[in-house]
Amino acid sequence: MTFTRITIDPTVCTGKPCIRGMRFPVARLLGLLAAGATRDEILRGYPYLEPGDIDEALRYAAFLAEDETIELAPTD
Repeated sequence: MTFTRITIDPTVCTGKPCIRGMRFPVARLLGLLAAGATRDEILRGYPYLEPGDIDEALRYAAFLAEDETIELAPTD
């Protein structure tokens, strides 16, 4: 899977995955969505983002989640 809107550059945000080379980490975008912000709210609040950035951030998160295995503690 290729990600054209996600960039990793050691000189930008200490190498964290960012949106299109900007100082806007993918984690921040995902955090906004997780906190309940709508796509429209995000795009209004950050006019330099594009709808495709949100789509790709979600695809990137799904890609990472599928590759990651974590042992969870049993719940009682």
